[in-house]
Amino acid sequence: MKEQKDFYQLEKEIILLKERIDELQLSDETGKKEKIALLKSEIEKEWAKISPNITPLQIVQIARHPKRPYTLDYINYLTEDFMEIHGDRRAGDDPAIVAGFGFYRGSAVAFIGHQKGRTTKERIERNFAQPNPEGYRKALRVMKLAVKFKLPVVTLIDTPGAYPGIRAEEQGQAEAIANNLKEISRLEVPIVNVVIGEGGSGGALAIGVGDAILMLEHSFYSVISPEGCAAILWKDQSAMPEAAENLKIEAKDLLDLGIIDKIIPEPPGGAHIDYEQTFKNVDKNLNQTLKKLQEKSPEDRLKKRYQKFRKIGVFEEK
Repeated sequence: MKEQKDFYQLEKEIILLKERIDELQLSDETGKKEKIALLKSEIEKEWAKISPNITPLQIVQIARHPKRPYTLDYINYLTEDFMEIHGDRRAGDDPAIVAGFGFYRGSAVAFIGHQKGRTTKERIERNFAQPNPEGYRKALRVMKLAVKFKLPVVTLIDTPGAYPGIRAEEQGQAEAIANNLKEISRLEVPIVNVVIGEGGSGGALAIGVGDAILMLEHSFYSVISPEGCAAILWKDQSAMPEAAENLKIEAKDLLDLGIIDKIIPEPPGGAHIDYEQTFKNVDKNLNQTLKKLQEKSPEDRLKKRYQKFRKIGVFEEK
């Protein structure tokens, strides 16, 4: 695929600089802090040349980057004593969704997110972060536990979409997603959604209902993937760039449309270039958002949550 090849060519110089930084961090070389700072400034300069010309399809490739931080990476950084909950109490456990409780900044919080694998074996075990119905039911089960103990909920969205297999349909995939939308919209605790990579279709939306939707700068959120859109509307995979452009999947477009509430900046080159800075940016924005939501009454939060989703798609013609 030409666009994917071009994207990796675009970041070639940045990757070389990042590899040098990684080498320095593991070494005992004198003056390594100054050298790392210099290399980081070189990455910033390189990214300043690249970023103005990045296309929506290249944003998709950044969001899918195999070295991008995943849900468990964020949970490990943000929480202490995280305890994962397994199973939906109906059909089984779904490794494509991680759900549980941990201490975030000293307070207990429920964290739920899609998890991709790093290796081929892990990706297969996690079903490439494509949940089955039991995954969504597990997510809802943990959210209802959070309501019982009056704990806020944070969801981390990163999926190509719900699993489109026969078994998933037989087990009630559509019903599980629809039920989550209904039930989550009425939960009384604060809920923050963070799109950290791919936000694909109903697979993302099933845990994407909340009081505030935050989105990493180079992630995307869409009703369908550019590949799927090109296949259905153009019947031609070469139309992917046009599909990505017309879908308005970028964070800046979604903010303008009122679908998301805030864009979280990524370090130069993308989240995969500097995990530490990415985690700090997410932490800062998540903390600010949770504090604001916790100051409101449950009645006020529910009212504003309802209004937020009712406004999506409403527009005026002049």
